[in-house]
Formats: sequence, C-alpha cells, structure tokens
Amino acid sequence: MSDFNSQPNNPFVEGMSTARVIDQGLRAHMLKVYNFMAGGLALTGIISYLVSQSPDMLHAIYGTPLQWVVMLAPLGFVLWLSFGLRGMSPGTAQAVFWAYAATMGLSLSAIFLIYTDTSIAQTFLVTAGTFAATSLWAYTTKRDLTGMGSFLMMGVFGLIIASFANIFFHSTQLQMIISFVGVLLFTALTAYDTQKIKFMYSQSWSEEINQKLAIMGALQLYLDFINLFMYLLRFMGNRRS
Repeated sequence: MSDFNSQPNNPFVEGMSTARVIDQGLRAHMLKVYNFMAGGLALTGIISYLVSQSPDMLHAIYGTPLQWVVMLAPLGFVLWLSFGLRGMSPGTAQAVFWAYAATMGLSLSAIFLIYTDTSIAQTFLVTAGTFAATSLWAYTTKRDLTGMGSFLMMGVFGLIIASFANIFFHSTQLQMIISFVGVLLFTALTAYDTQKIKFMYSQSWSEEINQKLAIMGALQLYLDFINLFMYLLRFMGNRRS
C-alpha cells in the first residue's frame, strides 16, 4: 500500500503545507511590525529625553511659534502615511514613519518637565507589559474582534470631544474619567488592531504590499501604545515639585 502522504496532488497534504507557509509568513510579518513599532518608540524616547535635557532646545521649541509646528507635525505625518500609503514605495513609507516617530519625540519632551523620570520609566514598563499581554492574547485567540471596530472608533471620537470640552471646564474629576476610559479604550484598540494586522496580511500576497502593511501596522500599534502610556501616566505619574 502506498504511503498516504506520498500520493501526488494530495489535497490534505497540500493544504497542510500551505497552512504552514502562511503561518510562518504571518509570524515573520508580525515580528517585522513589532520591530518597526519598537524602533519607533525607541527613537521617540531618545529624542524626547535628549531634548528635555537641553534648555536651549526647549526654549527653541516651547518659547517660539515652533511649538505649533512640533505639536501638529505628527498628525500631518499620520495623515500622510494613512492616505498616501498606496502610492508610496516601501522606502518612502519607512522614511515617513521614522520622521513621525522623531517629531513625536520632540512633542513628548515636555513630559520630562512635568513628571519625574522614575514615574515615567515605571509607567512605560506598565504600559509595555499591558500592551504585550493584550497584543499576544489578540494574536492567539480564536475570538473574532472585528465587531469592536465601530464601537471603538465612536469611543475615540467621544474621548476627543470630552478632552476638548475639559479644556474649558478644567474639571479634575472629568479628567480622571477621561483618563480611565482612555486606558480601557486603547487597551481594547491594541487587541483590535493586532487582529486587524493579521487579517490584512492574510488578504495580501504581494511582498511590496506586505512591507507597506507592516509599516502601517507598526504605526497603528505605536499610536495605541503612546496613547495608553499617556493616559496611564496621568494616573501613575508623580509631578515634579
């Protein structure tokens, strides 16, 4: 009797082989996404800390109209990458991502003037642990999270409106509620975006498209991480006296 696995054009064997290839490719793709994200966070952190240690740089940014450029430039890069990705080469997309991470470093340098270095480091570690656990769960779970998308987007818009309103109200209680909701929301978005990145990879068989999707996925997870960090910092951060 011939071996079942050796039969030519065996659909079961071919299916298993294809599944292994997809699984290996997905792991490599996700690793690339996480590496881009980690690199972006490292670049942001280094620039942020170095700028915070330079009085001249701080004055040049926050003592002049340049502060508006620093504050708005990250949003510009996000919009450019989000809406222009299709027409970009992978190299250009990478360059925009690194430029975004660098300008975020300039924008976040002010947190070192508000909070102690120790509390920033502690909050970063808590954020990293929360992010890693959530993203790993989303990567391995069989539960479909796609239905959360619309609800989470509504939550983001609601959070933006509430934050804008509190600029005028100056309510400490509202600020704490916003921060609490923000932590929950961006933890959920971490899970949702992780699963979305997996789905996008499964829909693409072009290496060039996969490279650009890895950068876009890194941007999405980077945004989740930064927002989670900032909302946690409002709870855990010790302000300088």
